[in-house]
Amino acid sequence: MGMSSALLTDHYELTMLQAALASGAAHRRAVFEVFARHLPGGRRYGVVAGTGRVLDALAGFRFGDAELAYLRENRVVNDETLAFLASYRFSGDVRGYREGECYFPGSPIMVVDGTFAEAGLLETVILSILNHDSAIASAASRMVGAAGSRPIIEFGSRRTHEAAAVASARAAYLAGFSSTSNLMAGSVYGVPTAGTAAHAFTLLHDSEYDAFQAQIDSLGAETTLLIDTYDVAKAVRTAVELAGPALGAVRIDSGDLAVAAHEVREMLDSLGATRTRIVVTSDLDEYSIAALAAAPVDGYGVGTSVVTGSGVPTAAMVYKLVAREDADGVLQPVAKKSVGKPSRGGGKNAFRALEDGTAVAELVTSADAPAPAGARPLLHELVRGGEIVGREPLDAARERHRASVNELPVPARQLSHGDPVIPTVFS
Repeated sequence: MGMSSALLTDHYELTMLQAALASGAAHRRAVFEVFARHLPGGRRYGVVAGTGRVLDALAGFRFGDAELAYLRENRVVNDETLAFLASYRFSGDVRGYREGECYFPGSPIMVVDGTFAEAGLLETVILSILNHDSAIASAASRMVGAAGSRPIIEFGSRRTHEAAAVASARAAYLAGFSSTSNLMAGSVYGVPTAGTAAHAFTLLHDSEYDAFQAQIDSLGAETTLLIDTYDVAKAVRTAVELAGPALGAVRIDSGDLAVAAHEVREMLDSLGATRTRIVVTSDLDEYSIAALAAAPVDGYGVGTSVVTGSGVPTAAMVYKLVAREDADGVLQPVAKKSVGKPSRGGGKNAFRALEDGTAVAELVTSADAPAPAGARPLLHELVRGGEIVGREPLDAARERHRASVNELPVPARQLSHGDPVIPTVFS
């Protein structure tokens, strides 16, 4: 087992546990649901990401000697609660949307069913993972849609927390990015990695000619040369002179990218490098990628925008109690009525209604209702009796996302703010 994830939680989760143990309610069955009341940023759909990381965190959610000592020394909880935590093991069930699936307001993205003592403690770690990863994947999906068939490299590691960088690379790849610059994401999650050279490499050498020659000598003519350190036109000529028509690609990282791409394409073609690709970077997001659709660009590199959710760094998901066992042992629906923050009580199931292969509605039913005819089920077993059963390869989630987006109506690809592309229907 790796590092414990048990302290990736809020203080009040443990104080509620202590009080519930004292009242006797801690061991009542409780059903919690993760959902988003709205799609942040006026987006047309959201993307579920982070489920695999949630399962990893659940496997490591153990209070060992170090965690218990910290709680004891800081008087976070009393001895009775410490004794409970020492033997904590989640023994309940988890169902959820699979990674890569699209979701909409009210979608029961994850359902955690166990005792209050077991399920309540998982709120913070589940939300922190799903909110982050789903925000990144939702932004990345929009960028992939704007890019069409052109690949996108993720390289936002230097613009976020080091752990978030790895999770972001995973989420971006899930949503369709081709690769990442982050080697830890490659090592841990198998995300393909890629990298070229920075301006510092050119500046290090006595001339741009020397820098290009050194890179070609080491990496071969198929490498990607950064051509905007000094003069772009001169750099293109130098690059083709040294690498010949076999030059793999050039990267443009500044200026008016559309204009520069056209000029560079003309120069490359005139020099015989007709197969040399053009990669553009420089603070790209889905909107600037869409604006480059007509430019002779072969690929993109995106950093800051993707790791910050392109201005929407959270998916606004919440973790709410929707059913609990009463004093007679009967499971009862419960719901908040707070102004602006209502919830819908009772266990649920979810389906995607389709017509001729196109999604027309998100159907949310009661847990015991029959499945609607012709609708695709969305909730799947992730944990059964405390045993993780829902692990899958990251590439499976990547393929699922491609299929899920393809079944959405055409307006889903619009980048302007608007309503969810399909309605959520509760019955």
